[in-house]
Amino acid sequence: MNLLKQEDLVPLDVYERQRDVYRSRIIALKQRRRISLGPLVTLVFENRETLRFQIQEMIRAERILEPVKVQDELDVYNELLPSEHELSATLLIEITEEAAVKEWLDRFMGLDRGHTVAIIAGGESVFGAFEGGHSHESKISAVHFVRFRPSHAMKQAFADLRQPVALTVNHNGYHETVPVSGSLREEWLSDLST
Repeated sequence: MNLLKQEDLVPLDVYERQRDVYRSRIIALKQRRRISLGPLVTLVFENRETLRFQIQEMIRAERILEPVKVQDELDVYNELLPSEHELSATLLIEITEEAAVKEWLDRFMGLDRGHTVAIIAGGESVFGAFEGGHSHESKISAVHFVRFRPSHAMKQAFADLRQPVALTVNHNGYHETVPVSGSLREEWLSDLST
């Protein structure tokens, strides 16, 4: 894993001048790496560039200048980098109606435990492993981090656009299965080759 280091970051004053162009490029990259599973669940597959952007934005928003605190941010986001033969995603529960927030968050309790989110390819399924600490008995976060370890056969299916590849979520009455686009499959193959 090629961890992000302080020298990979742009100083805040330089970042401010470059931000609009850099941000536009990352937004386009994230569009290729984003997939909605129905109206309430979205996955954004992370890589070194998307995470570097998030660190730069955090440094900008919080005005973090001390090297020790910058390193703290690097340590947090480096944990989200996919390891070898792995895909890493941020899962967002996106509830926009205020009146529905509690009801849906209650229904999503336990989403991060068990076999609830999967990639289906090459006749196989790989379930996402959720990072712990984002929920407890009575509360669930709207943001989760999920890792997938696809098999060799699944990777071959990603590369063959004639073979269907899908993402699915199935939990407590929320069930969605969506096809994975060729552009996202390309991003996955890139992640899995590093």
